[in-house]
Amino acid sequence: MQTLVIYDVHDDAQREGLREHLREYGLRRVQYSGFLGELNGHDRLVLAKEVGRFLAAENDSVYVVPLCDRCMKTVKVVVSSGEVHMTNSEVDVVP
Repeated sequence: MQTLVIYDVHDDAQREGLREHLREYGLRRVQYSGFLGELNGHDRLVLAKEVGRFLAAENDSVYVVPLCDRCMKTVKVVVSSGEVHMTNSEVDVVP
């Protein structure tokens, strides 16, 4: 299942460690503080437990959000050149 991980981590070293950890899971960066990729339920659960070690400040947080195929078909990303439709790992720009 596609999984969106977004985070707000204040410490630079902790944030970089989290980014590398997410890349090790095969997630790809879609925003400065957001990653997306295919994770099975077990890996998503393990990841959710592991990310806590990258949180230091009281306001630090990580969201691990599963997105079903139906949800992915409805995702819309608006960019200056138009609207982007995401279908799994493919992205189509619509003017």
